[in-house]
Amino acid sequence: MDAFLFPGQGSQFPGMGRNLVDNFTTAKLVFEEACDALGFDIAALCFSGSEAELKLTANTQPAILTTSIAALRVLEQETDLQPSYAAGHSLGEYSALVCAGALSFADTVRIVRQRGTYMQEAVPVGVGAMAAIMGIERSELEQLCSDVAAGEVVAPANFNSPGQIVIAGHATAVDRAITLAKERGAKRALPLPVSAPFHSSLMEPAAKRLEAALQQVSVDNFSCPVVGNVEATPYQEQERVKLLLVEQVCAPVRWDESILKMQQLGVTRYVEIGPGKVLSGLAKRIAKGSTVQNICDVESLKKF
Repeated sequence: MDAFLFPGQGSQFPGMGRNLVDNFTTAKLVFEEACDALGFDIAALCFSGSEAELKLTANTQPAILTTSIAALRVLEQETDLQPSYAAGHSLGEYSALVCAGALSFADTVRIVRQRGTYMQEAVPVGVGAMAAIMGIERSELEQLCSDVAAGEVVAPANFNSPGQIVIAGHATAVDRAITLAKERGAKRALPLPVSAPFHSSLMEPAAKRLEAALQQVSVDNFSCPVVGNVEATPYQEQERVKLLLVEQVCAPVRWDESILKMQQLGVTRYVEIGPGKVLSGLAKRIAKGSTVQNICDVESLKKF
């Protein structure tokens, strides 16, 4: 069984997608559809935009989605691979829903542009922060966050793999957590270069705005189940899509559990589709012994 994995924010890089567009009309058509849906040239942003431009959350999210779906369409055209499950990390869950046919690409690229804007505007720049903590178990880190909160928000935001958890919340509380984590034996504790405290309760204003925006989007039947971030279990009920996407904004990403769930269900190969290799690296650590591949350009496609 194969699972298709789709990356989230942090996987972007200048020039992403160009190699596929230069070699496949299928990929070019995806970028053209995104440009039409958004009303601006996202191809130019991906191919020749600066790193700083790509890091802006409202740009990052549609840029990664578009590059991921371009890679997916090429993979579908050039191979006979079909996923038993699809999953994505945070933003990547939207790519997974497009992959499963539940959401149209045009609707989704518009909604993630709005999602990025809402998330950026939910907390003033500098007020929130995120940090990666390595080498502390989940229960210990949850207790640590509780110990340093002092009336502010700080809590686990991404359970990426055993021993790698990302926390989010008020910048001052995240700083206190970094200091205490080092004192309590964390292998590493470092702030992340992000512009907002994603997947924390501080994102509540963004969740409310996203809920309203999603009312304009229609949901279709699934071609395969999607393993969602909130519950780390497969779902394919149309009526649950919007509820889970809204809840996802403030809830932790349960990525390690998602990979383990697919392994339990019989997945033996994980294919990361889109820019970067972050999820490939995590899958190798979580689902030991599985086959892990990725596609982001022509060279990687040759391995299929």
